Amino acid sequence: MKQIFSLGLAAAFALVASGAAMAGPLKLAPADPQPSSVKPGLKVWYAYPDDVKGLGDAKRALADGAKAGPPLEGLDYWDTEDGMDTMTSGQAYKIAARIEGYVRFDAPGRYTIDFLSNDGLEAFVGGQRVALATARRGCEPIDATEVEVPKAGWYPIQATYFQRLGTACLHMRAAPAGTKPDWMPNSAFGY
Repeated sequence: MKQIFSLGLAAAFALVASGAAMAGPLKLAPADPQPSSVKPGLKVWYAYPDDVKGLGDAKRALADGAKAGPPLEGLDYWDTEDGMDTMTSGQAYKIAARIEGYVRFDAPGRYTIDFLSNDGLEAFVGGQRVALATARRGCEPIDATEVEVPKAGWYPIQATYFQRLGTACLHMRAAPAGTKPDWMPNSAFGY
């Protein structure tokens, strides 16, 4: 009986492992309907909590009273110097941001997407979570995600971001699967 159980577990682990390898890219859902006109950039709401050490703190602060900020140009915010404003927040430290809009893919196909963030980020594109960094960190890449873009056009993007202390950055990169992701131009974003 013990051997049968062990063989059963081994087979189950092999099945799970092979299924994970065959899972394939995340299929993104395009905006439906496609927006007829978009303004350049992304909408953003800010909250300024007394402290923010993780995504949970950021989400609570945003739920308690976020205020619309000047739109972002896109998601290409280079690592700041200590004390410089974070994005369009008008503040350098202790910031939570909710970001919404669209990102445009010019052709269907498989893409590799990744983000760089300092500090935390949770991002969704086309209804799929494509980035998660829950705690404070330097301006480093978040694990890359392979996605399937079924058709050219606009895809919804939503993100929760936070910056605690020190420097700040936020970037989105993408490229056809099998190639190294490159910076998404600000012109690829709209709201």
